[in-house]
Amino acid sequence: SRMDYIREFDIRLDREMYYAGETLAGHVVLDTVENFKLRAVRVVLRGKAHAEWKVVVSGDRRTVKDDQYFIDDRAIIWGKDKPEGNVPILPRGLHQFPFQFQLPESSLPCSFESKPGFIRYYIKVTVDIPYASPPQGMKYFTIIGPHIDCMDEHYLKPMVGQDKRTTCCLCCEKGPVALRTQLERSAYVCGESIKLRASIDNQGEEEVRLKVKLIQYVEYFIDRGVLGVNKEIQHLVLEYKGEAVRPNTRSKWDSAQSLVVPVMPPSLVGVCRLLQIYYVLKVNLEFEKSGDDLQMHFPITIATVPFRIPNSSQQPNIHYEVSCEHVEGGLYIGPEFLLGEVYDGTNSHDLQRDTVVLYRPVYVSVVKPSNQHV
Repeated sequence: SRMDYIREFDIRLDREMYYAGETLAGHVVLDTVENFKLRAVRVVLRGKAHAEWKVVVSGDRRTVKDDQYFIDDRAIIWGKDKPEGNVPILPRGLHQFPFQFQLPESSLPCSFESKPGFIRYYIKVTVDIPYASPPQGMKYFTIIGPHIDCMDEHYLKPMVGQDKRTTCCLCCEKGPVALRTQLERSAYVCGESIKLRASIDNQGEEEVRLKVKLIQYVEYFIDRGVLGVNKEIQHLVLEYKGEAVRPNTRSKWDSAQSLVVPVMPPSLVGVCRLLQIYYVLKVNLEFEKSGDDLQMHFPITIATVPFRIPNSSQQPNIHYEVSCEHVEGGLYIGPEFLLGEVYDGTNSHDLQRDTVVLYRPVYVSVVKPSNQHV
């Protein structure tokens, strides 16, 4: 077969992750053992979102799905599109065909993997050999997503919430319980600590306890005429439970380092019509006996550009890492990216199998220098 001519066929990019507006550069490696006729080497750059799941419509299970394309670019990096005359011959040996694409400046949604939907960016290369099924290769890469800067003014305005409650029981009034909270800023990059302060004034008759939860919501939409369907998934990202605050006492709490955002996808709202990702910080004061609670919700934006201390020489230390495993974006690896089950051969009864993962999206995170006092 023609493929016997090709010892190696690989696609290499200069980086694994890109921001919108950057130049994506790479090369195709083709190592051949014989001269052969080659019409062209074609490269496609594509970015697309896909959503798909099963629904039951009047008793029938059917699949609904939809796609949205963000980038669809192509180039020929060797040969001609429509060859006149003879098909050129590629001499045997090691070839490197460079290519580059300008990524659009427009807001591109972040790379994202989940079961109901994904956002994927890839390079696809076709080696167009006459009279043979052309070998094709795919290379996936990460787009970091829209530029969301923690320093934008509307994220730096503190948000304040307060709630008071008086409960009556057999006409003897319990003193009120008050919860006041302040969120210092509303946008965070993964690895940063959420800055929340709370004060509790318990003039009631039962113990109360502060509970803080960060929740991830992902909504998927498929718009298919009359059959518009959607799906919402939510995950607990992190939670904090405070000490009991006894009756007739006051308590203050500062989140300090107790609410560190794990690595996960950034907020994605209004950029992709098939899915959106958003986060909510829920602050509750739970009453131990009656089961009542006071609660307030703060929208939190997970950003892609970290907070900087103005006029400081210390710049944030940015890393790119795969998502934690308990949220959408980190829970699921598509079968396309799993390479078999590789046994390490130590014990055949051992179910510890190493699976090679060919691609996972990465997200912006910051790492605190260990000497930094916060």
